[in-house]
Amino acid sequence: MDLREHIRDIPDFPKPGIVFKDITTLLANADALRYVVDSFANQYRGRIDTVLGIESRGFIVGSAVAYALGVGLSLVRKPGKLPSQTYSASYELEYGTDTLEIHADAFGHPCRVLVIDDLLATGGTAHAAVELVERLDGEVVACAFIVELGFLGGRQKLGECPVHSLVTYD
Repeated sequence: MDLREHIRDIPDFPKPGIVFKDITTLLANADALRYVVDSFANQYRGRIDTVLGIESRGFIVGSAVAYALGVGLSLVRKPGKLPSQTYSASYELEYGTDTLEIHADAFGHPCRVLVIDDLLATGGTAHAAVELVERLDGEVVACAFIVELGFLGGRQKLGECPVHSLVTYD
């Protein structure tokens, strides 16, 4: 399936000069959503113990993949959104910094983790999520994305971590 047919470009969002890759049109299409979930589930079946969804679109795909694999779902969120003890990791944005948090007891040990988000751009968010998994002594099996903006070099920011993207825009 050509997922590009189900991804809408929104020019000048969230600011002028940016072309936002909107996956809400993909999520609304049952066949495209099933293809995404099945693609990730088939790739990682038997290889992971939990899925880590990155706020917020990573929650949508991550929960469906976790269900398909019969594993749990852990969450990485913006600061102040998780109610129990957390660990945090900060990362650079082109216009400043941001922070992600994970519950200190997000998953058991040992744990093989699949990090999922909708989009890989510069890699800062995914790198922070990987850092949090490692801080909890988890093993990141891979990072999986629906969309990768290859021209931004985010894959390099993840170093040795395997990256699986369903659609790449170069």
